[in-house]
Amino acid sequence: MQRVSRVAVSLVGLLAAAGLVAGCGKAGSSGTQAPASNAAAGGCAPVAGDKLVLLDDDKHLQNADNIIAAVNSKVAKPELIAALDKVSTTLDPQKLIALNKATDIDHKTSAVAAQEFAQANNLTGGITKGAGGPVVIGAGNFSESQTLAELYKIALTAAGYTATTQAIGNRELYEPSLEKGQIQVVPEYAATLAEFINGKVNGASAAPVASPDVDKTVAALKDLGGKVGLSFGKASTANDQNAFAVTTAFASKYGVKSLSDFASKCSGKDSILGGPAECPKRPFCQVGLQNTYKIQFGQFKSLDVSGPLTKKALNGGQISMGLVTTSDAALAQS
Repeated sequence: MQRVSRVAVSLVGLLAAAGLVAGCGKAGSSGTQAPASNAAAGGCAPVAGDKLVLLDDDKHLQNADNIIAAVNSKVAKPELIAALDKVSTTLDPQKLIALNKATDIDHKTSAVAAQEFAQANNLTGGITKGAGGPVVIGAGNFSESQTLAELYKIALTAAGYTATTQAIGNRELYEPSLEKGQIQVVPEYAATLAEFINGKVNGASAAPVASPDVDKTVAALKDLGGKVGLSFGKASTANDQNAFAVTTAFASKYGVKSLSDFASKCSGKDSILGGPAECPKRPFCQVGLQNTYKIQFGQFKSLDVSGPLTKKALNGGQISMGLVTTSDAALAQS
């Protein structure tokens, strides 16, 4: 799936910029990690179910990867930024999930999904005409980015620009093109891009600038972006960042709505965490759950990054909790 590649690139890119990338932990032949020696007794065994729900990250483990338009500063006129901001303010977390459902589950093209969204939400209403001219909107190699690029195209067309979209690939390819002005606009993610530019400007060992605070993260992003010729619109409330899901049946059985709930009721040997192979050593995955929430698991199952293996394991009652993302299309069905 295309969305999985974005999450993998973003997580690795973010951690590499922060100097946190390490080797993967050993996995047994069954694909599971041996139970942690200090895991408490008890825990919450998996519960199968068709619907998934996110557990609230109430202690703010994850950084603020809110959607934000990145713009080459040479074309960042007020009317252009205002049109892009209309997309940011129209989106919210549930609408982004619905957009991903339209492409990833209902199999609509990004252009069709964006057009239907624009009509249903009056996206072009109140947009002011700008100076016009050609604008190329770049997109990553996954459906969410391409749908956001199509929304930008609709908004910029309404503002009088001749807007086109171009799917380019990963951030390592499109960000230099944005700096050079070969493309003019890209939908981005605040924390991940802040750390990506931080690594370019200040070196791979630079202290992290992103945090769970969206305002502080965006302020750092704008400061760094100004050094490489980039400007930014408003950050949307919609985001695409790591999150942890359980089945609704699991949440109901054990009475958990947040990660703190899980920590107090489900830390122990019967709880099984699922996610990518690198999760046991990552600060935004199992290490973060242990350090921030004091959650211990009896087992870890090596699966994928918010992909079909993790969701199948949750649905089938093979894991108690799995790593997904906040904009996962599967959440639209919960």
